[in-house]
Parts: sequence; structure tokens; C-alpha cells
Amino acid sequence: MIPEERLEQILQRFQYLEAAMAEGVSGAEIADLAREYSEIKPVAEQITAYRQLLTDLDDAEAMLSDPDMKELAEDEIPQLKAALPVAEEALQLALLPKDAADARPAMLEIRPGTGGDEAALFAGDLLRMYQRYAEARGWKFEIIEEQATELGGIKEVVAHIKGENVFARMKYESGVHRVQRVPVTESGGRIHTSAATVAVLPEAQEVDVQIDPGDIRIDTMRASGAGGQHVNTTDSAVRITHIPTGVMVVSAEKSQHRNREIAMQVLRARLYDLERQRIDGERSADRASQVGSGDRSERIRTYNFPQGRMSDHRINLTLYKLDQILQGDLDETIDALTADNQARLLAEMGQ
Repeated sequence: MIPEERLEQILQRFQYLEAAMAEGVSGAEIADLAREYSEIKPVAEQITAYRQLLTDLDDAEAMLSDPDMKELAEDEIPQLKAALPVAEEALQLALLPKDAADARPAMLEIRPGTGGDEAALFAGDLLRMYQRYAEARGWKFEIIEEQATELGGIKEVVAHIKGENVFARMKYESGVHRVQRVPVTESGGRIHTSAATVAVLPEAQEVDVQIDPGDIRIDTMRASGAGGQHVNTTDSAVRITHIPTGVMVVSAEKSQHRNREIAMQVLRARLYDLERQRIDGERSADRASQVGSGDRSERIRTYNFPQGRMSDHRINLTLYKLDQILQGDLDETIDALTADNQARLLAEMGQ
């Protein structure tokens, strides 16, 4: 049972926000109020619906003593009692602590792991999978740094994804993705196992991460690689090193000015992610074992081509629709991961 005083506090805060916005406030303050209002409104609506059910049930039970209304009450009471647990669960989900970064755009980084050329080709498959998923959801997917191999694989790619609740949906993709298939480079028809690492970071603003100019070292250098539009022969590539943490970012587009922008954008995202991980670690000692922890070393998923299946090892989910998944059909998997994380949070609330 959810404490009534907590529900009342939320409703009172919602009513205050409504009144404050109606009265009119300064530009900076209205943005903060609007953000909080949009976050609390769904919760207030769930509270109102839940309370209305309780009121309707009380009224129906009171009608049992009225001979003229008894039959109607007997029909309504079972329906209301059946609806109550559903409403209470919906309210509990609405009350779960929100990840402040869920609504943000995201930085996606993909790198090949073990497996040589095959791992690089698989990294390219993952890139296309996420591009198609973003397209299906109406997100903007922009590749801001890409290094390709001669065989068409990916040495490294960094993309910026903008849209509604991007990080909320994409954060479960961080980790090691493993593929089992016969590589195009294999003449003997043997199945190989390769891997690629995916990192999804919430976009960080300058207000989120204060970077002291004295804490960074900026080097320019000549880009190198297999060729293509992202490699050039001028000294325009930029490497930024954050000295206190050792985090290093390289951007090798054609414009040195653009490279500085990209590198700083990625550096802010990585430093913001480090701070989020530090806070999460302090908040819960077992946080790293939970879905969505962002542990880059965790093997999270296997794509088995001979059997046409995808297995997510965190929630023991296996789907025999590998072709559709690689075409960007990720909602079923992400929905299951979201539901599992919500169940964990609900269990923590009940402790």
C-alpha cells in the first residue's frame, strides 16, 4: 500500500506548479517549472485515477444497503476491485525514481573486440541496426566520427542520436555484443565467435560538466586509416586528453575546428558518464549487477546466425527473429529490459 501522505505531497506540489505557471514567472524559472511539471503530471494523473477508484468502490459498497441500488452495486464492486490492483501497479511504476538522463539525447560508441576483421564487420552490422532503430522511432542519427576498414567494417564509430527519450531506450545497449556465424573471410565454413563493444552515454551540456582548460591537453595530428571520406592528409585531426582522469578523445574529420567541437562533446559525455557511475556506485553496492548499469565489460547479448536467434543474457531472453532484430526491430528486447529494471526497482521499494 502506498502511503497516503506521500500521494498528497505530490498532488500539492503539482497544484503549486500549475498555479505558478498560470501566474507567470521569468523566462529561466518558467523553463525549470515546465520541466518539473511535465515530469510530475503523469504521476498526478495516476494518483487521481487511483483515488477515484477507491472513492467509487466506497460508494458502491455503501449502495449495498439500498434495496433499489443493491443489484447495480453488486455488478460494479467486482469490476472495481479487479481494477484496483492494476491502478495501484501503474501508480507504483509512475512513482519509481526517474533517471535524470532518460530524456536526453545520447552518444553511441561502437568498437570491434576480439575477432579481427570479422569483429569489425560485426561492428558495422550493429551500427546499421541502431541506425534503422533510430529511423523507426523518428530519431535523428548523425555519425560524427567513423573509421572504416578496407573490408567495409568499422574500426570505431561515434554517433549522436537526438529524439524523444533516446537515452531511456538506448542505455540498455551498453556492453559486449557477441556474434556466432561463418565469416565472409572464412573459406572453410567454420563458425567463428567475435565481439564488439557498445557504449551509450547521455549527452552532457557544459553546465553538467565543468572542464578546466588547464586540465586538458589538445594535440593536432595527421589522420590515418584505410581511407575514405573521414581520413585526410592534413594535420587537422584533434586529440584531447583530460589529464585528471586520463580520458582521451580523438576526432579526425576534415575541419580542425569541427574536430575540436566533436572531441569536446564526446569528452563531456564520457566525464558525465563517469560521474554518474561514481554516484550510482555510492548509492548501491550491487548497482553494477543490475540491468542498465552500463558496464562495458559485461557480455550482454549473443547473435547466433546459424540458429537465427538473439539471446540477451541479463534477462534470459531468447528470440528467434535475428533478421528482424538486425533490421532494427529492437522494441521487444528493450521493453523486456525496461520491465525487468522496473521490477527490480519495485522490489527495492518494497524492502
